Amino acid sequence: MDDKKIARINELYHKSKAEGLTSEEQKEQQILRREYIDSFKRNLRSQLNNISIQEADGSITDLGEKYGNKKGH
Repeated sequence: MDDKKIARINELYHKSKAEGLTSEEQKEQQILRREYIDSFKRNLRSQLNNISIQEADGSITDLGEKYGNKKGH
């Protein structure tokens, strides 16, 4: 998600608090918010998939390989 879209989300938020939004602006706000949330989830999942843990016996467990490719993630 780029800075222009984030700025637009903030702009629509402030306008909604100040004077209200038209139905078209409300739809745009919902779409942008959904896109932001989806982007956030993808980034978080990517970070979590890159975590490795060193076990007590010295072996390394890659959590992305172990848990990251399950359905629904």
